[in-house]
Amino acid sequence: MTDVLTSSRYRHREVDASVLVRGADGEPLREHDVTVAQLRHEIGFGCTAPGVPGEGPLARWLDLFDTATLQFYWGRYEPEPGQTKEAELTRQARALSGHGVRLKGHPLVWHTVKAPWVDALPLDEAEAALRGRIRREVSAFAGLVDTWDVVNEAVIMPRFENEPDGIRNAITRLCEKHGRVEFIRMAVDEARAVNPDAVLVLNDFDLGPDYERLIEEVLDAGVRIDAIGLQSHMHQGFRGEEQVHAICERFARFGLPLHWTETSLVSGDLMPKHIDDLNDYVVEDWPSTPEGEERQADEIVRHYRTLVEHPSVAAITYWGFDDATAWLNAPSGLIRRDGSPKPAYDALRDLVRGEWWLEPTTVRTDADGRLPLRAFAGEFEVTAAGRRGVLSAAAGASDAEVELR
Repeated sequence: MTDVLTSSRYRHREVDASVLVRGADGEPLREHDVTVAQLRHEIGFGCTAPGVPGEGPLARWLDLFDTATLQFYWGRYEPEPGQTKEAELTRQARALSGHGVRLKGHPLVWHTVKAPWVDALPLDEAEAALRGRIRREVSAFAGLVDTWDVVNEAVIMPRFENEPDGIRNAITRLCEKHGRVEFIRMAVDEARAVNPDAVLVLNDFDLGPDYERLIEEVLDAGVRIDAIGLQSHMHQGFRGEEQVHAICERFARFGLPLHWTETSLVSGDLMPKHIDDLNDYVVEDWPSTPEGEERQADEIVRHYRTLVEHPSVAAITYWGFDDATAWLNAPSGLIRRDGSPKPAYDALRDLVRGEWWLEPTTVRTDADGRLPLRAFAGEFEVTAAGRRGVLSAAAGASDAEVELR
């Protein structure tokens, strides 16, 4: 079978398998033409769920990504007690799942975009509300959404202050009361109580020593998290391959999968370097430019190659599919406001659904009914004589089999 891998730097992503193909009768399909086509990767190539209505944008989104982040910000999900957007999010989740998309919820606990009505509650009632919110969402979406950013940005959480109404943030106060580690334990325990198999990600924009220490403390305390979330909104410029690799190396020491949960690159003027909090940069107009778009295309390829090369990276999520819904009104989407794709979209697609993808390929099984499969690990559709089977093949050399029905 055609070798879709072009460099030894990606060998750890490769499945190199001998696949036994069985027909509907269970017998090996010997010396028969069989077509194999990739359905999705083992590594998650994700994006925020498509926010532009219409079949066109969705088709373009699906032609690149296989994992979607759904927004569960408490303040928007439940703006008034008991008035949730469960039905709306369920419809969206089912629609995407129907296309084979893997789903993640973001976030369960965060001190920003929280429900203002919780702030006014006595602290014990606020904690009960938070615990109930975690259980409710994780339970209601179990089977659809089984991966969650369980606590978002805990490093800064206990000292966060940005309350114009004068009422202190209830999430901040709860984190301050329990301490970061026990607060994270509470969130993890509540989520696992209703979905023991959920993948729980600790997520943060702080990629420095403070976050490393927190992860170390959490693990030492026996709190089980399943992956480390790393945000990287590069509105002030691409970090560069050396720095991205170094970040992966520092966090890989914990032995957990790394999820680059929020990655973005702008295609216009860069945000000034002196801005400390990206939220403080407010401009009336932030256009995408031809020069910026070429830069974004080059940098997104360099960024993704560096991440895919690192064996600890298990998922990469691009934050903001289109400029129309991009964070901070930045030109960080892969799609322009008029719906047309930027060079970065095409460049990333050439990697994800080109260089790293197995297009439908017809091969002939041998006398034992076997065929060789060498490609980026993931799920594959196997078809022959009008029958179909789906093969899940993990990275590494192995024997596998698929039955066509």
